Amino acid sequence: MQSSHEKYQLKEVINASGKMTILGVSKVSKKVQEAQIEGGNNFYEMSELMSQTGNYIANLVGVEGARVVSSASAGIAQSIAAVIGKGSRYHLYHPYEDRGEAREIIIPKGHNVDYGTGIDVMIAQGGGKIVEAGYSNRCTPEDIEMMITDKTAAILYVKSHHTVQKSMLTIQEAIEVAHRHKLPLILDAAAEEELSYYVELGADLIIFSGAKAIEGPSSGLVVGKQPYMEWVSMQSLGMARSMKIGKENVLGFTQAIEDYLANGSEDGESMKRRLVPFLENLNTLTGITATCVQDGAGREIYRAEVKVSENLDAKEVIRELKAESPAVYTREYRANNGIIEFDIRAVSEDEMTKIVERLRTIVTE
Repeated sequence: MQSSHEKYQLKEVINASGKMTILGVSKVSKKVQEAQIEGGNNFYEMSELMSQTGNYIANLVGVEGARVVSSASAGIAQSIAAVIGKGSRYHLYHPYEDRGEAREIIIPKGHNVDYGTGIDVMIAQGGGKIVEAGYSNRCTPEDIEMMITDKTAAILYVKSHHTVQKSMLTIQEAIEVAHRHKLPLILDAAAEEELSYYVELGADLIIFSGAKAIEGPSSGLVVGKQPYMEWVSMQSLGMARSMKIGKENVLGFTQAIEDYLANGSEDGESMKRRLVPFLENLNTLTGITATCVQDGAGREIYRAEVKVSENLDAKEVIRELKAESPAVYTREYRANNGIIEFDIRAVSEDEMTKIVERLRTIVTE
């Protein structure tokens, strides 16, 4: 049978970048695929499917409410619309008509990041008006507090390696400020793994990607407290109609959550063990120094950090890695400093060998 790469003339890809949307995020398990097939072969009352899978997930995770959405981005927009509309039927059908509702969403300036699109875009899509607090390299609880007015609808905190990490208030501090002013705290935790931890911490709405840590199909998840979750669910009849998710992915993702909670994901010690021979082979290459580093946001993820010598241009090495098939995708965030990172979570031993040989060719040329 002809592969999709052959049929559509696509390059094969070695994903050493991590669980990134530009590469299709994750591979899904056979059990998840089977759940998707079952969904594709059956009909459902969709409102009931969404409600019942949400209840099922909420019970699994131990939260007041849960809702499967099409993506983490959709979850952000729907959460913003929810806290602005507060269950209003009028707002549901007129989400962008300003009738004096509180629409300002306060976010630390260093959290207004581009993760493929801007956080500010999703705030606007939900009908919110972004208000940045503090500075790009510092935001304190006081910086957040001084921006609160009677027009504030919520505080949004982004837990991600994309954000500025130093001199930032903690999630707990942001929650305390929000609750002191009777505001909801929305947490964008797209790539995080702890599905119940942030609710226990006190966050009101938490948004996850379905295809990243949980390794489900294209999807997202919003969990949290009532009545906020009811308001999020309402949005499927309003602005979120354009963000609807198919029955196949609802059932596939629900199965992925069940499997994830039962089995977890690869732990840090396993990653470090798998990295050892990869690092040894990388360090045989001229002009390259490879070490093991932990994820910058403190997650239990370990990667190969490759520093290239002054004779090599890290950006050019990255370009060369992508040029052929299989295209090797890496983490490029520190290329300006001559550093390339390799995330091995989705990389096999055979693919690691191919990466080393490709780098050998590049540095030799």
